[in-house]
Amino acid sequence: MSDARDTLFRYLTMLQLIPRFPGRIATPVLKEKLAERGFKIDTRSLQRDLSQKLSTQFPIGCDDSQKPYRWYFDRDFQCQLPALDVPSALTLVLAEEYLKGLLPPVVVGQLSPHFTDARRLLDEMNANGLSQWARKVRAIPNGKALIPAEIDESTWQTISEALLEQKAVDVVYLSRSSETEKPFTLHPQGIVSRHSATYLLAHVNGFEDLRQFALHRIKQATLSQHPWQAQPDFDIDRYIQGGAFGYRQGPSDVTLEAEIAKPVAWLLQETPLSETQTIEALPDSNWYRLTAQVPDDQQTLWWLMGMGANVKVTAPATWREALKKSAEQVLAHYQDTTLTYETH
Repeated sequence: MSDARDTLFRYLTMLQLIPRFPGRIATPVLKEKLAERGFKIDTRSLQRDLSQKLSTQFPIGCDDSQKPYRWYFDRDFQCQLPALDVPSALTLVLAEEYLKGLLPPVVVGQLSPHFTDARRLLDEMNANGLSQWARKVRAIPNGKALIPAEIDESTWQTISEALLEQKAVDVVYLSRSSETEKPFTLHPQGIVSRHSATYLLAHVNGFEDLRQFALHRIKQATLSQHPWQAQPDFDIDRYIQGGAFGYRQGPSDVTLEAEIAKPVAWLLQETPLSETQTIEALPDSNWYRLTAQVPDDQQTLWWLMGMGANVKVTAPATWREALKKSAEQVLAHYQDTTLTYETH
């Protein structure tokens, strides 16, 4: 009975690990994930379970165009393993609203079966009003959100597969600087989604420096015959904190001192600029004094620019001068009555 129970649990775990198409999972990766969960099985037995047992009862497909084989559920497979509960369904509907404005459509699309299951579960609950949830919940981004860049579905599948399985990838990449398409062999180290674009962190074959490749500019992508090269000291969190995506201007934080209008004070009291922030009311005024330790990066500076006349920076001096210069340039644009194009 124990062996039968263990086999049943292994089957359930395998079904949970197999993604819906266009997602796929290679046999060695599935074997490794099973081992992480305490199920030891040899490759031959695993393939037999998949092809002769589970595939006869579930819509499981096999991509045998290359080795190792890759397994997937039919795109329209609706079974939930384990069953979706109401709190999870509510969370998924809200998550869909949020992610639609954050991630590329192809990435959100890979989660669409889960979102569909969540909506179906709630739609079946007319008696308690939960079916109205999706019509009553919206996620609004902070600030102007650009429409996420389109990523080719096959490109996303190949890149994510290469990253997961630690393989090199051959790509044709559209260079923004030269506006030409160039072939590269890349060694993926990570993926970062930032605002409306998603980036592959990789180094080019023959070089060691890590670069950022926008996924929407990858025109072709195939798994490479070159062996994947790791960067042993790479840490994605340290890479980001080092200012790779924030256009950091200095290695250390700076002390931001500014006078801020009441609406900004309310905003920052509820959603602080940093954990070290202090806000004090200025006497006989509707303004407040802000002090905060913040990164020395362009992101914070751009945020201050977006606040316009509601913020007056006093320190650091370099930021004060940068904001002043930017304001003077904007003012000059609108004082110049000469247009560079004709309006009709």
